[in-house]
Amino acid sequence: MTMLPIYGATAGHEDVSGLESIQDLGRLEALMLRLPELVGRPLSINSLREDLQVSHKSVARWLEVFERLYAIFRIPPFGSPKLRGVKKEQKHYHLEWSLVPDMSCRFENLVACHLLKWVHFEADSKGRDLELRYFRDVDGREVDFVVLEGRQPILAVECKWADAEIGKGLNYFKARFPECEACQISSAGSHDYVSPEGIRVCPALGFLA
Repeated sequence: MTMLPIYGATAGHEDVSGLESIQDLGRLEALMLRLPELVGRPLSINSLREDLQVSHKSVARWLEVFERLYAIFRIPPFGSPKLRGVKKEQKHYHLEWSLVPDMSCRFENLVACHLLKWVHFEADSKGRDLELRYFRDVDGREVDFVVLEGRQPILAVECKWADAEIGKGLNYFKARFPECEACQISSAGSHDYVSPEGIRVCPALGFLA
């Protein structure tokens, strides 16, 4: 029996097909194996549909199945009248981030899981109206994560593998939402300072702590 890699373990075909009536388990498995390579960028269902030679409806339904199995989670984009942001394509991450082959994307996935956990904790324990999103505009400027409270951005986070200049997308976002806390964190970097624009740059360990 072929096994699907789901959330750090494996799920048999019977487990998946028992959740929903899915016949094409070969392409379902191909989708799950493809997803870790696509972490960190907007997820195009149309591109996946073309790669797998199946319908748009099938790919959309399979992604929902993976979410219900706690294999992945998706975050929507943040749009605002101040920004020409994309409004439809979501980004996805794996609950088991070790599945992601690229180290930089794996680090971004790890941060996504920590932010999601924090958002859920604050909502459950304090009743805060928080959402985890990302930002990307039509000109390609992007911020990896944006936390909203009452639909207003309160935290913007950009992930870098090593020390680097502050991303253009983060500078752009901070200029338009000056009251929003903005951070650029790195996995292997050591820089720790606050820019003149009020953006905190620091190692991830300090931020996640």
